[in-house]
Amino acid sequence: MTLAPGIRRLIAPNPGLFTGPGTNTYLIGHERVAILDPGPAIPAHVEALLAATQGMAVVAVVVTHTHMDHSPAASPLAQALGVPRIGRVARYAINQDPSFIPDQVAIDGFCVSTDAGDLHAISTPGHASNHVCWHHPQAGILYTGDHILGTTSPVIRVPDGDMADYLQALAALARLPDLILAPAHGSLMPHSHAVIAALIDHRLQREQRVLESVRAYGPITLEALVLQVYTDVDPALHPIARYSLEAHLLKLQTDGRVISMDGRWSVL
Repeated sequence: MTLAPGIRRLIAPNPGLFTGPGTNTYLIGHERVAILDPGPAIPAHVEALLAATQGMAVVAVVVTHTHMDHSPAASPLAQALGVPRIGRVARYAINQDPSFIPDQVAIDGFCVSTDAGDLHAISTPGHASNHVCWHHPQAGILYTGDHILGTTSPVIRVPDGDMADYLQALAALARLPDLILAPAHGSLMPHSHAVIAALIDHRLQREQRVLESVRAYGPITLEALVLQVYTDVDPALHPIARYSLEAHLLKLQTDGRVISMDGRWSVL
């Protein structure tokens, strides 16, 4: 699908609970093209990307982070095309793609040049320690990976995920111009300022609910606390909500507001 001049999207055939319709792979450029978030190493998807870039000069395979639905196709594509893999290595190896070893590290401000404009790396840890959003000023787009998925907050799973980092990175993105957001799952979203403000508000409201529940029911285990904090979430999803709850608790512990003793949480 062509989203704008020089910007195309291919959706990987990996739909699911965490991936929605599938992982969005973006092809950015007219004749000098960057492949962004190549997705899983599903042969049909890799072949579709090679076919979509045939006759073009691919400059790099770029990733936002190295979860298994984002980066495994990077290595076969980079090898087939003879181009570098650009991204970062996560702090913790759990749940990460072991095949991804960057040829170039996407430090803050790192630039990937295409003939549709430059992509600028912005460090956005939180969902993953190595998460990078890519700012495309010429198109007025921010490629957000899993950092921003609309008004749905991504799962923050410790130890590699960090709730404080996530909120700080959102605040940094809010200082950019108002942009179109291009997430790794789902559709384009206009008005980045409004989307980011809603996400920050959602997370802070959830944090307040966590604190109030610990105050009312503590000392309380993480498993019991999920039932109190996520009354608005389908119980079938509570095992997933537990990850972000733990991230909230660890942030509150760092803030000096709660404490854990013998697996039970209490307010200070």
